[in-house]
Amino acid sequence: MPRQFFVGGNFKMNPVTRDQKRVLIKTLNDATLDPRTEVVIAPPSLYLIPVRESLREDVKLSAQDCYIKVSGAFTGEISAAQLVDAGIPYVILGHSERRSIFGESSELVATKTRVALDAGLSVILCVGETLQERETGKTQQVIEGQLKAVIDVTKPEDWSKIVIAYEPVWAIGTGKVATSAQAQETHKATREYLAKAISSAVAGATRIIYGGSVTASNCKELSTQPDVDGFLVGGASLKPEFVDIINSKKA
Repeated sequence: MPRQFFVGGNFKMNPVTRDQKRVLIKTLNDATLDPRTEVVIAPPSLYLIPVRESLREDVKLSAQDCYIKVSGAFTGEISAAQLVDAGIPYVILGHSERRSIFGESSELVATKTRVALDAGLSVILCVGETLQERETGKTQQVIEGQLKAVIDVTKPEDWSKIVIAYEPVWAIGTGKVATSAQAQETHKATREYLAKAISSAVAGATRIIYGGSVTASNCKELSTQPDVDGFLVGGASLKPEFVDIINSKKA
């Protein structure tokens, strides 16, 4: 079966006010969206429940992170079980900002992934290399290391609930973007690794999306690549052009 195109919007620590949040949601609610594309947005956890109550039904919600415990004395954290109880179907894990700013190791990301899956969440699993790693030819080595930690704690059937987001760190929020050829090359190599490490069936079915300064102006060309199954959008998800990115597969 063909892989369903997927577009996620990671709002990060935005918007700052409830009025800004309402404008963002109204833009999505009023838009004509390609029904063939799965659309997921990830507002800050403070807004998850009010957004769920006001957002159109064909757009899903994701948390931006979760912790490894169900409950307890973990100030500031949110658990996978709480997200499931709140009706939130997705969680983003392993984003480069979590890895670099908050020091999350691939092993911790893998543990979070296992906990999230066990709770019933679907996972947007972020992987990607720094500019130095790309320039020294270590892109695939880094990605495979990040994925292997997750493969070690999952079963083949778990991958039906995992979307891989390839996000080159050097392209996040910088205005730089991998060329369509660079994105395709990395996605193809990542799919080949999944075939070798898990199975060809999992490799063929798993969606691998691209994130890294995706905009309305570059999404069309990126979307034509055979192994690019969608996008995880940062800054542009806060702008009206997010609708154009969602509709990038439209003729």
